[in-house]
Amino acid sequence: MKFILAKKIQMEQRFRPNGTVVPVTLLEAGPCTVTQVRNAERDGYVSVQVGFGSRRKLARPQAGHAKGLPSHAEFREFRLDDASKFDRGGVITAETFVPGDLVTVTGISKGRGFAGVVKRHGFHGHPPSHGHKDQERMPGSIGSKRQGPVAKGKRMAGRMGGERTTVKNLEVIEVDQARNLIAVKGAVPGARGTLLLVSAEGEMAVEVAPTAAPNA
Repeated sequence: MKFILAKKIQMEQRFRPNGTVVPVTLLEAGPCTVTQVRNAERDGYVSVQVGFGSRRKLARPQAGHAKGLPSHAEFREFRLDDASKFDRGGVITAETFVPGDLVTVTGISKGRGFAGVVKRHGFHGHPPSHGHKDQERMPGSIGSKRQGPVAKGKRMAGRMGGERTTVKNLEVIEVDQARNLIAVKGAVPGARGTLLLVSAEGEMAVEVAPTAAPNA
């Protein structure tokens, strides 16, 4: 498994060699620094924690945790079956992905506020005639006298968006190693600047930093 943290930039388009236009989302992928490697004997599970972005000053607990490493703004953990090839201080860049990879992208979706059933769940609403005045976008009946209380999970109006969302099998169209950019086909969760977790099947490329510290 290979993975990286990325930031959503914007949507653009690319052309395939046959002239087909492809809508893509540009992601600023890495560079990420390996800040901690967990193993089953000590921690009970295997994972790799990486840092992304930059911050001028960290809180004391974070600064102590990342001592000797760059001051990253975000830290996230990826669970693995085997983390033996990772060392604290290693660097992950966009070059670990290649065009044609199918990636899974996870992020926080855009918050839409309080939304009705038409926008939130795709209800068709009522016809604007035959006694439905002011009821075109209403949910309709939510239960009956025999049913008792409203059933759990009933689709009703409420807060929409702002949730952890995953989109799978997005094709990598282009990788710009010089600018740490990845162009993936289609849309990804969140607004511009959203932090994204990108993963795919395959071998990981990790650069060993010259000042890498031993595992913490």
